[in-house]
Amino acid sequence: MKITIIGASGYVGGELMRLALMHPHVDEVIPISSSHAGKKVSIAHPHLRQVKLRFLPFESAKESDVVFSTLPHGKSAHHAEEFLNLGRIIDLSADFRLHNPDDYERWYGFKHPHPEFLDNVVYGLPELHRKEIRTAEFVAVPGCIATSVILALHPLRTLIDSVIIDAKIGSSASGKSPTLATHHPERNGVVRCYKPVLHRHLAEITQELEISASMTTHAIELVRGISSTCHVLLKRSNLSEKEIWKQYRDAYYDEPFIRIIKQRSGNYRFPEPKILSGTNFCDVGFALDPTSPRVVVISALDNLMKGAAGQAIQCMNIMFGFNETEGLNFLGLHPI
Repeated sequence: MKITIIGASGYVGGELMRLALMHPHVDEVIPISSSHAGKKVSIAHPHLRQVKLRFLPFESAKESDVVFSTLPHGKSAHHAEEFLNLGRIIDLSADFRLHNPDDYERWYGFKHPHPEFLDNVVYGLPELHRKEIRTAEFVAVPGCIATSVILALHPLRTLIDSVIIDAKIGSSASGKSPTLATHHPERNGVVRCYKPVLHRHLAEITQELEISASMTTHAIELVRGISSTCHVLLKRSNLSEKEIWKQYRDAYYDEPFIRIIKQRSGNYRFPEPKILSGTNFCDVGFALDPTSPRVVVISALDNLMKGAAGQAIQCMNIMFGFNETEGLNFLGLHPI
């Protein structure tokens, strides 16, 4: 296979390159970055020093089996027609995740330039849309927080009355371009509430789960990782822990990248993003509140992997009929 990565100099682009270069079915990687054109890829990605490739300008994008786009939100939508002429598309921006074109003005502040594409784009969450991904020409990879929350709540969606989500996310989710908010002296040591209400990923969560939800997000000192704590108010007050276990087992028994983490003892009784760095797993755990009709669901993942590049490669594997875990078998590190 030949793949093209648009925006290959960013953090997600670097992860896509790392994964693609180790993938048994990928023979050629074309890294596109107009800002770094002509430079060795190791200038942007020092962990890829052994790679001899150089970044190419946007005009050098070639026809490929699949094109990954990691352009910023609002930019990718303007190039949709060009991308479709190059091959099957896996887009990692927010520009094609929402089905309703009006939602882009509400949540992202721009009028979608190609609303005619939205009906044919598949939301790239394999655990919910594997069948559609297999035959898709255009896949939109979900947002990282949206992925963590949707996977946490999907098995319980018919039992949920309402849910309040508290998501904590590492600094790499802010991208590679530094800002005052991501500058080390300002980010170090913080647990900063940066979006108390109306986080953009809420649009994906409510679209996919069709539930009533609200969410608050915090920036924390981690580089990689998301921890989402979901306070779920149930429609039934007499739901047992055994019934909740059954919901998760029925939904995820055969899923290669979902692990149910709920141990009786130890430091890692519930999902912890630190030990998921570099992996494509989403760990999910829960605790039933004996004093109220509430279950607390906790999920964790690496925002650059299952929250972005890893999930994109998982979608590629499905689209081309490969084993879904190809190139994604890294098990993580401990301690780290």
